[in-house]
Amino acid sequence: MNLHEYQGKEILHSFGVNIQRGIVASTPEEAVEAAKKLNKDTGTSWWVIKAQVHAGGRGKGGGVKLAKSLDDVRKIASEIIGMNLVTPQTTKEGKKVHQVLIAEDVYYPGESETSEIYMSVLMDRQQGRNLIMYSTEGGMDIEQVAEDTPELIFTEEIDPRVGLQGFQARKIAFNLGLSGLAFKEMVKFVTSLYNAYDGIDASLFEINPVLKTSDNKILAVDAKVTLDDNGLFRHPDYAALRDIREEDSTEVEAGEAGLNFVKLDGNVGCMVNGAGLAMATMDIIKMAGGNPANFLDVGGTADAARVEKAFRIILKDDSVKAILVNIFGGIVRCDRVAQGIVDAYKNIGDIDIPIIVRLQGTNAVEAKKIIDDSGLKVHSAIMLKEAAGLVKELV
Repeated sequence: MNLHEYQGKEILHSFGVNIQRGIVASTPEEAVEAAKKLNKDTGTSWWVIKAQVHAGGRGKGGGVKLAKSLDDVRKIASEIIGMNLVTPQTTKEGKKVHQVLIAEDVYYPGESETSEIYMSVLMDRQQGRNLIMYSTEGGMDIEQVAEDTPELIFTEEIDPRVGLQGFQARKIAFNLGLSGLAFKEMVKFVTSLYNAYDGIDASLFEINPVLKTSDNKILAVDAKVTLDDNGLFRHPDYAALRDIREEDSTEVEAGEAGLNFVKLDGNVGCMVNGAGLAMATMDIIKMAGGNPANFLDVGGTADAARVEKAFRIILKDDSVKAILVNIFGGIVRCDRVAQGIVDAYKNIGDIDIPIIVRLQGTNAVEAKKIIDDSGLKVHSAIMLKEAAGLVKELV
């Protein structure tokens, strides 16, 4: 589950991480009031207006701007709120902005220069360890930095059994070229950041940039946070932060129905029971010359109601030219699934795209007979090779 920047910063602050302070606003009027309050609380006379969407690269799309007066705050907030923000991480349609973060200006002048640092904490699944990735090249696309100057990216592996050690935090500060007060502040920052990552069952904390201010403070100027869905039962307060407006509507609908669904860009819809079988089915579709339009796992109880719901969700995608149903009857009997498919087909009405059904396992033969005798425009198969051949022929 992804969080907005302001939500991620609030979590960081609760773990003792220094942040760029800000107030979220949903209207231009709220934005002006937030700016006034920040001026009173922090003394800032310039403000950064940031679109709150689940996407990076907001500045490139015009979603991050500097306001030098309250009139600027009102004008910029009115321009950003309600816009469809297009960034390198959104679709060509972009994402609608429902709220903005009014943040203090932390790039104030001083005796020493400011510097921007990239830092993230994530899981290295190959090593089975947490990983802190960091670079002196903050404020830039880290992928581009990795491609052009990989020597400027550092990593520190953390054994989850013992957590971040003091020497590791000091090593990070040293590699970033810091000294004096900035060195000490970075050690505290890294320690608190890792504690936040570990404490809320996150799968990603990305801060780009971490700012060393001119007076050697270390601040999180941005915060991209992804929570592990499997850990949300331990954090109901964080689960309540979910913003479904930022998610694909069909994925939200599928989730409410208990279906595991991820929309893709292909032309063949998939309905499968089991994540591993779903992945194999998508491979089959690719090998047959098609492209999967979705990942959809109906689970072990593929009854008529779930099958019908799955069909309706897949059919919402106009790019789908065929549907491949691939069910292995282990827990569930294939004949019951077949009857569910027939009932769902009749309830939905005329479906004008071909449906390929491959049922294997318990009562697979009976299931094929139910499909063949239904009189519907459904193509049945027993073997994966048959299903692949039908996909190639029909798509």
